[in-house]
Amino acid sequence: MTPAQHVPVLRERVIALLAPAIEKSPSPVIVDATLGLGGHTASLLERFEQLRVVGIDRDPDALRRASERLAAFGDRFVGVHAVYDAIDEAVRAGGAERAAGVLFDLGVSSMQLDQAERGFAYAQDAPLDMRMNPEDSVTAADVLNTYDAADLARVLREYGEEKFARRIAEAVVRARAVEPFTTSARLVDLVRDAIPAPARRTGGHPAKRTFQALRIEVNDELGAVRRALPAALAHTDVGGRVVVMAYHSLEDRIVKRVFAQATTSTAPPGLPVVPAEHEARFRLVTRGAEKASDAEIAENSRAKPVRLRAVERITA
Repeated sequence: MTPAQHVPVLRERVIALLAPAIEKSPSPVIVDATLGLGGHTASLLERFEQLRVVGIDRDPDALRRASERLAAFGDRFVGVHAVYDAIDEAVRAGGAERAAGVLFDLGVSSMQLDQAERGFAYAQDAPLDMRMNPEDSVTAADVLNTYDAADLARVLREYGEEKFARRIAEAVVRARAVEPFTTSARLVDLVRDAIPAPARRTGGHPAKRTFQALRIEVNDELGAVRRALPAALAHTDVGGRVVVMAYHSLEDRIVKRVFAQATTSTAPPGLPVVPAEHEARFRLVTRGAEKASDAEIAENSRAKPVRLRAVERITA
């Protein structure tokens, strides 16, 4: 799928959620913290002529492609090569003190999934890489070939929610003693053999959870989310919004917890008047986690697992 054909997940809903924050300012800045191919950014820049967007991506190839796509918008788009917790740097790059909004479209991008050589997809045999930033040092092969069985099991259990984490980890350790892991097909076969046959018949591809876990470990994805969300909230202007799309329960739980804290008063219960310093700084814009419609999922299967949440800053 080319950038011109790529339709970002929940595009219209994202625009609708950010529109009130954009329209209240004569020169708003939005931070697209997970730029990818630039689909959401292109749609926002087309819709709002006064808008500037700062796009962050840790993948230099994605940043290059998106920048080429968005070149027609001139200095209304600024690209930043960084992990998406670099919110402060992004806001400053946009020439603002605070952002009118911050958008996160978490997880692996369409471009990365479609490039077989990156090793993200278990359906294609490829080098076990999985680095979102190819300049990083640790690959999925490194994790498989150097972690002991206990650490491997922890990664698979915590990041992949894999019931058979220990069995898979022990099988990996035995197999790598014969030959180190280098490509994905061998890992897929090992995972399939390690999982009992009845369990392989449900829950999708048997290697899905293992590949998710390795990708999260290699890229410190959950650590980045934990750092990025408080930074985004801190750098959002009054009336500004933070919109997050998560694609698996681990990310969504972090988002839900951080948003719950930001939208809850810190005052002891029962006070007749809540002191200003204890008032909630944000309010929830979405009720729970919103999902893609059946129509969108039919057109784009990658929208199926999305969970969208949004908050708005109400106090300085």
